[in-house]
Amino acid sequence: MGAAEDPAVTHSERHFGNIRQLTEGRQNAEAYFSFDGTSLIFQSTRDGRDCYQQYVMKLKSGEVRLVSTGQGATTCGYFLPGDRRVLYSSTHLKSPVCPPKPSAQGRYLWALDDYDIFTANLRGESLVRLTTTSGYDAEATISPDGSRIVFTSVRDGDLDIYSMRLDGTDVRRLTSALGYDGGAFFSPDSKRIVYRAYHPTEQAEVAHYKELLAQNLVEPSKLEIFIMDADGGHQQQITQNGAANFAPFFHPSGRRIIFSSNVKDPEKRKFDLFLINDDGTGLEQLTHEGRFNSFPMFSPDGKKVVWVSDRGATNIFLADWVP
Repeated sequence: MGAAEDPAVTHSERHFGNIRQLTEGRQNAEAYFSFDGTSLIFQSTRDGRDCYQQYVMKLKSGEVRLVSTGQGATTCGYFLPGDRRVLYSSTHLKSPVCPPKPSAQGRYLWALDDYDIFTANLRGESLVRLTTTSGYDAEATISPDGSRIVFTSVRDGDLDIYSMRLDGTDVRRLTSALGYDGGAFFSPDSKRIVYRAYHPTEQAEVAHYKELLAQNLVEPSKLEIFIMDADGGHQQQITQNGAANFAPFFHPSGRRIIFSSNVKDPEKRKFDLFLINDDGTGLEQLTHEGRFNSFPMFSPDGKKVVWVSDRGATNIFLADWVP
């Protein structure tokens, strides 16, 4: 389905042309392109579901198909090379029902549920389990050259980034600093990784982080954007603004990063998309509409961008990228 282009929106969001709304109703998030750019995998509570399941949408026809089991909760879907199988994380082995939501008490908390990473075909069949460690294994994405999966895991007692082959073998730990490292994506040439991180240093912050982690929780009120080599080397902090910066993805040039942040809102409630150079210079705000804009991804050919916005309900939007 599509919505007519809104001249008021495109005037204030000059890099986005021909904006289309792809979903309607319920909660929809984290939409990522297939390798050939013709489909999206996304998570949604459509069909009356209580927590996210994974769906694939064909962009030309708008056809949508469930590709996860329909049980438990899922997150972070991605296509495998060849676009005949998909990757996602799920809690269905732990329980067929949705995990309980954390008691936030006015705070914004992420639950680190007992996810494992799976692959399945486009009918949601031939399920293959890639991770078997207890606890959180999620946030998995795949390098454009199709050689490695990068993901976040708590397997060594902290939230760190790992990589592995597409069959789940050759697992390598890429980060080791105390704190949360996650949301990783490869650069277009597959040589670098961009990610979000929170590394507490003050004693009170360290204690608070560890207390929440023991409860399988994380409070992402402060996240900075980092980049590193694909093997974990040359880790470099890109943003240093103390805001909640997340969902980073490389620009097609490989030298800039698109990401979501509340840095411009004094109350830290409004999230917009921004573009920044990989040396931390040249910050540019891309979106202005709505209160929440996040999970941006450029199409493989660099001509389109998909993201999630609450301009209305929380839905998936697609636009032409205007340099």
